[in-house]
Amino acid sequence: MQTILGSGGAIGTPLAKELLKYTDKIRLVARHPIKVNESDELFSADLTDKEAVNKAVAGSEVVYLTVGLVYKIKIWRKEWPLIMSNVIDACILHNAKLVFLDNVYAYAKSEIPHMTENSLIAAETKKGKVRQQLVEMIFDAIHKRKLKALVARSADFYGPDVKSSLMEIAIFEKFKKNKKAFWQSDSTKIHSFTYTPDAAKATAKLGNNAAAYNQTWNLPTSSEKWTGTDFINAIAKEMKVKPRYYILSKTMITLIGIFSPTVRELKEMQYQNDRDYFFDSSKFDREFSFKPHSYKEGIREILQPQL
Repeated sequence: MQTILGSGGAIGTPLAKELLKYTDKIRLVARHPIKVNESDELFSADLTDKEAVNKAVAGSEVVYLTVGLVYKIKIWRKEWPLIMSNVIDACILHNAKLVFLDNVYAYAKSEIPHMTENSLIAAETKKGKVRQQLVEMIFDAIHKRKLKALVARSADFYGPDVKSSLMEIAIFEKFKKNKKAFWQSDSTKIHSFTYTPDAAKATAKLGNNAAAYNQTWNLPTSSEKWTGTDFINAIAKEMKVKPRYYILSKTMITLIGIFSPTVRELKEMQYQNDRDYFFDSSKFDREFSFKPHSYKEGIREILQPQL
């Protein structure tokens, strides 16, 4: 049995499809889980409930923690450590291996221009400190409690059916409505994006490779160094629209944030947009002989059903 905690998200859904290559016993866990494969077992649970997590993990060989919480620091501080504690305890109790889907928030600001698995973990933002705490909890359990686990880290997502990605909200959606696209802070800076089908394939590979555990892996991401302007121009060309856009500056984010709690939450993360943001997955690509989608390929696959 392989179990996905937080199924149905940007990675949870394609991951469920990929896991069929390794097992015919897949358990999908969420508050309201929905089948991806016909043979999936559904399990309804609140991951902040310790007993519910224990029951969800029971009988599992590998557990994938891919849940996404509401993008609010108060919720992150309250729920993330509790969820991680529950999952680690359950995995140890049931002798299950843990695969944690992580982002880049825990990296020091100085590492953003070139992020590898060896980049310094030294978060300075509120959300980054929460993510750092989670990673520290995992490796502490590896070293002190014999947990078998790995961290699968990703850059910003983009991909088919991913509705909450920066690329979808700022470019695809705007161009579909014949509106100007936008980019945060500085469109001349490099920005890496991880294609969700690649991330799902890689996460499944890692979870089913014994030698991959007790370390961190950057999930496969194109090595192309595209800027925000490059993405806007490429998507506009594919959609046959003019590449019109504006910059959502830090000042604008501050002003809009007065009235919008969602935008307010973006303010502290602008250090990921005002400088180059390059995500290096060469370790995974080399180890597994994997070639990530190019950005043009990814954009075309996203748009193909719509064109």
